[in-house]
Amino acid sequence: MTAFTILEVSRQSGLTEPTLRYYEEVGLVGPIDRDDSSGHRRYGERDVDTIEVLSCLRAVGMGIDDMRAYLANRRIGRSRAAEQRDLLLRHAERIEAEIAAQHVRLGYLREKAELWDARDRGDAVAEAASTERLVAVKKSLEAVR
Repeated sequence: MTAFTILEVSRQSGLTEPTLRYYEEVGLVGPIDRDDSSGHRRYGERDVDTIEVLSCLRAVGMGIDDMRAYLANRRIGRSRAAEQRDLLLRHAERIEAEIAAQHVRLGYLREKAELWDARDRGDAVAEAASTERLVAVKKSLEAVR
């Protein structure tokens, strides 16, 4: 069996060593085997596979409880496919809402830049038009705060 150090797993997964220790502490991975002589963690291939999954789930912003549910469903297998799908789709919807909110913020910034561009050019007509558009954008911005 191949054994990996915490440093190797950290580098491979992109998760910090404290995060790996925390994931073991909260039961997402492990218990991790220890080297008999040094007591240092030794991760097996199965541990690394689980950690790679956790790294991806963390990258999409999934919380510990949902990670735990995902891993439990994964262990059970096909009979939990619907639960896995629903869990992932809930997170996809959350990300879609975040993207929509970011688009609103981006629209505000661009419109505000247009306003200042019109002022810089001394174009009162463009400035007035931009000011009107900003009123609508500000209402959308208030909704995503």
